[in-house]
Formats: sequence, structure tokens, C-alpha cells
Amino acid sequence: MKISITTKTGDMGESGLANGERTTKSDQVFEVIGTLDEVNSWLGLVAAKLGVSFEVHQQHLYQIQDTLFYIGAEVARSPKAKLEPHQVEQLETWETELQSELADNWHTQFVLPGGTELGGYLDVARTVCRRCERVTVGYAQQTPLSPIISQYLNRLSDYLYLLRCFVNQKAEYHEKKFAVKTAYVEKVKPKFE
Repeated sequence: MKISITTKTGDMGESGLANGERTTKSDQVFEVIGTLDEVNSWLGLVAAKLGVSFEVHQQHLYQIQDTLFYIGAEVARSPKAKLEPHQVEQLETWETELQSELADNWHTQFVLPGGTELGGYLDVARTVCRRCERVTVGYAQQTPLSPIISQYLNRLSDYLYLLRCFVNQKAEYHEKKFAVKTAYVEKVKPKFE
């Protein structure tokens, strides 16, 4: 007999955590777990789009995806899952490597999200990661949670931004920089006369 994915145990709006506890699906813990899943899904898309020309970075994303599953398990109160500081340090190492590959002036101005298709996917992944960090911090204010998790998500969004800049640079895309247009600023500036 084949195992069915449908258990029907969640039909009444409850779900189970890794420690066996059952709680309502509206509980903040599932917001965190669900947003982690969103980040992981976007990273899966990015990894598929990276292909062989960015194989090293593709392997990094696979490792990050695995780590996100560990974070989800820890948030779901698994007694076996625990994010370690060396995983944050690994992200920092990859960030340093990417920064060394970027042009000297890569960080001097805000750039418009996107650029290349791959850059666009990375920007979406980065912004979902930022949202995940926010909901995780909110959850940690009411439930004890390792601060390493928020650190990891913060570093991850930095890493994704660097990777986005890197793939756009490799594609020789000329970034469109955010520029405040004086006429626009004058037009929207509130008048107190």
C-alpha cells in the first residue's frame, strides 16, 4: 500500500510541530516556517537558473537550502535541529569572496532591482528573505529562539544581494542607479506656506 500525502489531520486548522505539539495554523510559528519555505523555493528557482556557468554558487545555494530546512526544524521545536555559528561564518566567507570579485564601485549607489532575469530572481529571493527575518524577529519576541537564526537570515539577504550584483556584472549589465530627480522632489515636497 502506498503512503498518501493527505493525512486529513490538518483539516480543522491545526498542524503539528516537530516535538509532537499541535497548534493552530494561524500561530506565528507557522508564519515563520512558511516564509522560510518561500525563501527556500525562490532559492530553488535561482539555483536552477544559475546553471553550469555559476556552478560554485549553485552548490552554495544547495547548501543554504539545506540549512534553511534545519532552521525550519529548529523553529518547529525539533530537539535534533540546531543552527551552529559556523553556518553564519560560512555565509560571511562566501560574501567576502563575492565582494572581492566585484568592481570597486559596486556599492556606491542604490541600484534598481533586477537588471538581468537572474538578478531579478535574486532580488525577489532577497526581499522574501528580509521578510522572513522580520517575521522571525517578531516570533522571537514572544517565544525563545536562538539569535543565530536571525543572524543567519540577515547574512543570507546580504549574500543574495552580493550574488545578484555578481551575476549582473558577469552578464556585463550596466546597472540602473537610483537617482533623485530634483524636479520630482520639488513636485512632491510638502508645502508649509
